[in-house]
This record gives sequence, structure tokens and C-alpha cells, in this order.
Amino acid sequence: MFKEIRRKERKLDTAEAFEILEKGEYGILSTIGENGYPYGVPLNYVLNDNALYFHCAREGNKLENIQFNDLVSFCVVTYAKVQPEKFVSLYESAIVFGKTVEVIDEEKERAMVEFTRKFCKDNFREAIDQIHQFLQSVKVVKLTIDHVTAKTNL
Repeated sequence: MFKEIRRKERKLDTAEAFEILEKGEYGILSTIGENGYPYGVPLNYVLNDNALYFHCAREGNKLENIQFNDLVSFCVVTYAKVQPEKFVSLYESAIVFGKTVEVIDEEKERAMVEFTRKFCKDNFREAIDQIHQFLQSVKVVKLTIDHVTAKTNL
């Protein structure tokens, strides 16, 4: 169902792919809309229990697209540098393929706590106190990972 990476010598194993996902802060979510066009949007995320979570407004293109087609891909690049003198790019990246679903209640709150833990380390307690103030104004989407690939040229 999924093609193999062409440059086998650059392929990373699954554990290394998850390390990239764990250390990454943002990625590009790619969806397909009713008009047939792909739509890629950068967003931050958290990894928890073989799934990625992201939060967003209660409406918008990405939500419309995943309601139309819940199969998506998500690309994370944790390192990228062009070396023009060597005609080469150095990089480390992972691509996830999976299915999306909106989460609610306890799972939604847990995901937002994980966002706070990842992105608000210096003011975690204060941020946790604020979660309940805006929890109803956001949606949280879970991307269950069906397949992941990663490669590097470092």
C-alpha cells in the first residue's frame, strides 16, 4: 500500500522515525478537499500513544477537508541545511500517514495538557489553569498513525 523509500541508505527505522516526531515542534498536515486539490498547512502537534494531536479553530479548511476525507499525511523536518559548495542538502525528516478524528472530553483535555507540557515548560502551571478557559473554543484532532517513514542525510 505504501511505497518504499527510494534511497535505502538514507532510510531510518521506525524507532528513529518516532524520535524525529517526538523532538519536532511543527509539521505540515496535508489533506485533500472536495475540489480535489491538496492542502498543506503548517501546525504544531504533540505525539502521544502512536498518534499525533493538533488543535485548531472550530471551523476552517483543514476541518472541512478531513470531514471530506479523513486520510492525511503529516511531514516533520527537524533539520535542514543546504550546502551549496557540495551541491547537497542535509536533512532529517519523517512522514506519517494516517486517519484523523476529532477527540472530545477527557481525550481532548489530555491532549491539551500534553501541548502545555511540550510548549509551555516555563509556565506549565499557569498554562494548565488557562486550558479550561479556552477548551470549548478549540477542536482537537487525533491522527492515528498507520504508517511512518523517515530518512536522513546528515
